[in-house]
Amino acid sequence: MTTEPEVEKGKRRGKGGGLRESLFLLVCGVVVALLLQVFVFQSFYIPSESMESTLREGDRVVVNKLHGASERGDIVVFRGWNNQDTIKRVIGVGGDTVKCCDAKRRITVNGVPLNEGSYLYSEDFPSGDEFEKVVPEGRLWVMGDHRTASADSRAQEERLGEGTVAEEDVIGRAIVIYWPFSRAAVLSRPESFLKVR
Repeated sequence: MTTEPEVEKGKRRGKGGGLRESLFLLVCGVVVALLLQVFVFQSFYIPSESMESTLREGDRVVVNKLHGASERGDIVVFRGWNNQDTIKRVIGVGGDTVKCCDAKRRITVNGVPLNEGSYLYSEDFPSGDEFEKVVPEGRLWVMGDHRTASADSRAQEERLGEGTVAEEDVIGRAIVIYWPFSRAAVLSRPESFLKVR
């Protein structure tokens, strides 16, 4: 038969065990959140107008760090030319020929004109600068959606890589705008890029 003091001891142990279990679960949750932040998803703040109207200054986006190889049309965060995190749209990947512009003032990739109306800043044009670049393997040609306000591959041609970004410098692909809540949206690859071979 269990004595009264033993019942009280059991209750005390049960309360202590519940507290330890709660603390353990809390610590596990924090560790999982930190691991996701370091290895899978990361939040980034948009510091400028260079990606308007797709992304506005002050927006916050979630970046998938396990995105695999970057593809044409992706919006990527990468370690930029000034060693700062930078966000731009991938226009060309290794082996592509990116040119501005055709007879209708459109950028072409491997001779295929891009219809950029779905993301290009409404008062902007594809590019004020004419260029033709063959993107080296393992590198990306990137441009902002607000072309007249974007210091992108066109403005970095004097640097190593002639304005291109090393694929290994890509931190991840932006997948969703989560703040401000009124602008929450999934960021998908524009259809225009699917026609490029």
